[in-house]
Amino acid sequence: MLDHLAAHLSGKVIILGIGNSLRSDDGAGSLLAQRLSGTLAYTVYDSGPTPENYLGKIIREKPDNIVIIDSADFGGKPGEFRVVEGDSFQTDNLFFTHNTSLTVVINYLKNSLKADIIILIIQPKSVNFSDELSADVSDTLKYLEGWFREQGKKQG
Repeated sequence: MLDHLAAHLSGKVIILGIGNSLRSDDGAGSLLAQRLSGTLAYTVYDSGPTPENYLGKIIREKPDNIVIIDSADFGGKPGEFRVVEGDSFQTDNLFFTHNTSLTVVINYLKNSLKADIIILIIQPKSVNFSDELSADVSDTLKYLEGWFREQGKKQG
């Protein structure tokens, strides 16, 4: 699964973390972006719960690849993650807490750019109001942070 993601970490890459840090595990994408920002050769944005505010910046940069990281309930085990191609991304069986549909964001980017879009979704344990991550999601973020840093070394 991560091999597929690694194949999209070449050329000009933008990582977009999405999440609400006031809703426990929903903040995972945002938190991972914060941890990665400034440590990789990729452009990393933490959009918080409003990814639509970053669309103009992303389009101006004309990336080759975009990696979107977000929490979504896909019925998996807490902390489990999946990598999905932007072209085949469907929200039918997913639940997100942010206002703007991720499908709208992806479609807008696809219509504005020729970039490949990959989505890394993380299964939350809880999206209740809290600034604490569950242990499962926290462990996943530590793992993914290390993985991204290792990929960054291979690219550099």
